[in-house]
Amino acid sequence: MSFDIRRPATADEAEQSRRLNHEAFGMPAEEPTEPARLTSPGAIDLAAFDGAVLAARLTARDYDSWFGGRLVPTSGIGGVTVALEYRGRGLLTPLFEQLFRTATERGAVISTLYPSASAIYRRMGYEVIGTAETARVPIAALGRIRRPADLVTRRATAADIPAVREVYDVWAAAQNGPLSRRGASFPTTDAELIKEFTGITVAESAGRVVGYSSWKRGQGWGADAVLSVSDLLATTADGYRALLADFGSFGSILGQVSLGTSGLDLLRHLLPTSDWQAGQCDPYMLKIIDVCGALAARGYPTALAVTLDFAVAGDPITGTNGSYRLSIADGRGHCERIDDDAAGLPTFTPNGLAVVYAGAQSTAGVRTVGGLSGPESDDETWNLAFGGRPVRIHDHF
Repeated sequence: MSFDIRRPATADEAEQSRRLNHEAFGMPAEEPTEPARLTSPGAIDLAAFDGAVLAARLTARDYDSWFGGRLVPTSGIGGVTVALEYRGRGLLTPLFEQLFRTATERGAVISTLYPSASAIYRRMGYEVIGTAETARVPIAALGRIRRPADLVTRRATAADIPAVREVYDVWAAAQNGPLSRRGASFPTTDAELIKEFTGITVAESAGRVVGYSSWKRGQGWGADAVLSVSDLLATTADGYRALLADFGSFGSILGQVSLGTSGLDLLRHLLPTSDWQAGQCDPYMLKIIDVCGALAARGYPTALAVTLDFAVAGDPITGTNGSYRLSIADGRGHCERIDDDAAGLPTFTPNGLAVVYAGAQSTAGVRTVGGLSGPESDDETWNLAFGGRPVRIHDHF
């Protein structure tokens, strides 16, 4: 059976796409009252049609992600759904083939997603590079943190949001993986962002914002009541301490704070106790869809000047197989295809290259799971070029 892979083009097709998304994920919880939209800022929907019936769909969003201190154009994939009656027919392969062509045309060089089942996307070249998590900490533990004397905290207004965004930018640029929170996929205005939370609290030192927390009060009170914190980020240790101490003041009416986190959070180095109860943990996967484009877009250690020849093999879908030369100097990379025989080169699977690109594992670890084979002489250089920044992701899509 042949399927037509394209964007929904009519109001009926847009409604079919929305209903299939709700069927799979149960969102939105209530029946929408407005018509389904054919377009959304910074996003495209792709679908597989069996005649007039929408059989599968996904959404691709335009993002930029931080890697090596530079922003990398990213296609973020969500809402991947196959209708119950069409499952098991291999619909995702042609759907993703068209997705990668479309994403490349829109300028993306990598693609990321949160998988419902990692194996489905691993066979397309995606690999897990990190996790987005929640963790609960007893508010009583935060009450033991002494508020720094030279910092003040206060409720943010819309006028503070540029400074809040700057704190996020400083934090994000020092990690691998965070989204830029800029562009068409992040259309929220400063005033709208304030309204999304019970409060955004800023920490100031000498009139300068050095940290912020965005939080929601939730329902109820007592030992089981939870205050939810989406972001708690700062550029100084005292900035973190001031914000944590603020939440400790809820100790008489709330029992827990739920923190949005990722990996080994800096907060764990500042908490006075070992209380840290892991909650939801969502794996985050990456695929390189343009090898040369992706390696040229990210940043590298400025002191490193080196040339690395390598190969990619086993890409089932995007045509990245072949031999390459990566030249690194002054914090930048230049990559080109070469004619060398891949048999004599270190050879990555698409999954292995994704993991090394993100700095999520050493080359030794990638070799252990089969993502890298061939000569080992350049392994430590790969580690130097791509390591040094932890993988962090705070945004779901």
